[in-house]
Amino acid sequence: MTRSSALALALLPLGTALVAATPAGVSRHTATITVTATDLRNAKGMVLACLTSEEANFPKCRGVPGVRGAKARAIEGSVKLTFTDVPAGRYAIAILHDENANGKADRMLGMMPKEGFGFSRDAKVRMGPPEFGDAAFDVGTADKSMAIKVRYML
Repeated sequence: MTRSSALALALLPLGTALVAATPAGVSRHTATITVTATDLRNAKGMVLACLTSEEANFPKCRGVPGVRGAKARAIEGSVKLTFTDVPAGRYAIAILHDENANGKADRMLGMMPKEGFGFSRDAKVRMGPPEFGDAAFDVGTADKSMAIKVRYML
């Protein structure tokens, strides 16, 4: 037996142990999701985004454990936001152009949004925010880029 063959045989149990240490069904790879928020009407405030895989947390995902957030200073036109180390799964993104930088979506008469908003897959707003399934997209191990149009009601 050659020296390299002996070394390979000696290391075989270590490789097997490393593979066994990863639970079944858990990906050892993650992706980066880059979002471009488009059609920002001005450079006031911040652009806030949240990424969630939990239907119950969408779209009001601020301050919820397990939800990823991203923010950037607003720029008239478009701005990029990035989510890193995202495990494979099904996710939805909500975006807010927080023009007064108070960290929340301001509403007129408690109903109509005063600031810009947008959702992954350009999910439509009808008599309220879209459902998770309308905005959901799949993430694998490949990086993903998408544009989300910011819309304003007022």
